[in-house]
Amino acid sequence: MEKQHIDTEFTTYTFAELPEIFQQLILKAQEQTQKAYAPYSHFAVGAAILLENGEVFAGSNQENAAYPSGLCAERVALFYANAQYPEVPVKALAVAAKVNGDFAATPVSPCGACRQVMLETETRFAQPITLLLHGKEQTYVFDSVTTLLPLSFTEANLKN
Repeated sequence: MEKQHIDTEFTTYTFAELPEIFQQLILKAQEQTQKAYAPYSHFAVGAAILLENGEVFAGSNQENAAYPSGLCAERVALFYANAQYPEVPVKALAVAAKVNGDFAATPVSPCGACRQVMLETETRFAQPITLLLHGKEQTYVFDSVTTLLPLSFTEANLKN
C-alpha cells in the first residue's frame, strides 16, 4: 500500500486586485444571478464566459421541481457559447452565487457535472480555461480546470 497526495493550487485575490477584464466578467456573472430561476433552493448562480475572440456569454441556473431536470449556470453559459461559436476556445469562466438574496461571502465551487463539462471544453480546445470563483470577500483564480478536477475522466480513459 502506498498513500498518495493531490494538491490543488489556486490564487486568491480581492476584486480590486483582478485585471479589469476579469472584473467585468465577474460583474456579468453577478448580474446573471438576477436572472436565475431558483424558487426551490433560493441559491442563485450566475456564470459568464469570455471566448478567445472577445465575445462574452452568460447564463444562470434554471431549477425544476424535478431536480435533475434543471441546469447549472456554468453549463447554461458553456453550452450557449458553444452553440454560437463552436470553434472558438473559452478563455475564462467566472462564477458568482447568491444565497437567500445576498452574494456568498466566500466563493462557491462548481458541482461535479459542471466541472466535467468545463474539463471537456478545456480538453476539446487543448487550451486551459482560467476559472474565477467569486465571493464578496475574495476570488479564487484557477489557471486550469484540471487543477479543480484532479484524477479526471477524459477521452483517454475511453481508449484504455
